[in-house]
Amino acid sequence: MTRIFDLHIHTTKGSADSNLSPEDLILEAERLGLRGLCITEHSGPWDRHEFERFAALHNVVLVRAMEADTDMGHMLAFGLDRYQSGFYHAEELCRAARAAGGFVVSAHPFRGVLGKHMRGRPYLYRSLPNAPLPRIPEDALEHPVFKLAHAIEVVNGGTADEENGFAMEVASLLGMSVTGGSDAHSTHGLGRYVTAFADEIHSEAEFLTALHSGKFFPAVGLRSGQLRPYTG
Repeated sequence: MTRIFDLHIHTTKGSADSNLSPEDLILEAERLGLRGLCITEHSGPWDRHEFERFAALHNVVLVRAMEADTDMGHMLAFGLDRYQSGFYHAEELCRAARAAGGFVVSAHPFRGVLGKHMRGRPYLYRSLPNAPLPRIPEDALEHPVFKLAHAIEVVNGGTADEENGFAMEVASLLGMSVTGGSDAHSTHGLGRYVTAFADEIHSEAEFLTALHSGKFFPAVGLRSGQLRPYTG
């Protein structure tokens, strides 16, 4: 049985720009049939003990994580206990995650790169102010973030379709693992894009093992009842 997780979610508990309460998150996940939720707060992971108490009240598998704003764009970090100030540097974040047995995903890496829905320098290229933005996928292959992250989020609910497709092409050329996540800040977007795992997952530890196994793929169509792999 495939286990469906939304790998990218923000709640009012730890993300100031979210309208999604933890309680509403659970209700909507149950309605959609989502079996796993990764709460990737902007401010860092919830307090572990508070999170465990909340998770114990529900049948859905909950994973405590964060979305870090780094010098190489936004990164989803799993398996780290707390946010540290040095995590603005992607290299330091990834080093800490690897030491802890964690997993890091480059989140919506090409948001704004094709000029969609974003003003100013795209996140991925802020630390490379003189580098031209990629025009074709081959132009992006040498970006240092792809030597640090374990995987690339190729389909994200807050990113333009063209930029999601661009990310998929880059990941395919690099041969990297790929994920999907809604980037939900309300019930409306939850589950729009998800990640499907081949193995059963019952805990955060099993979730990390599944990530490292590479046996997963991004998927679309959950909200319409027609789940299928995302192909770009």
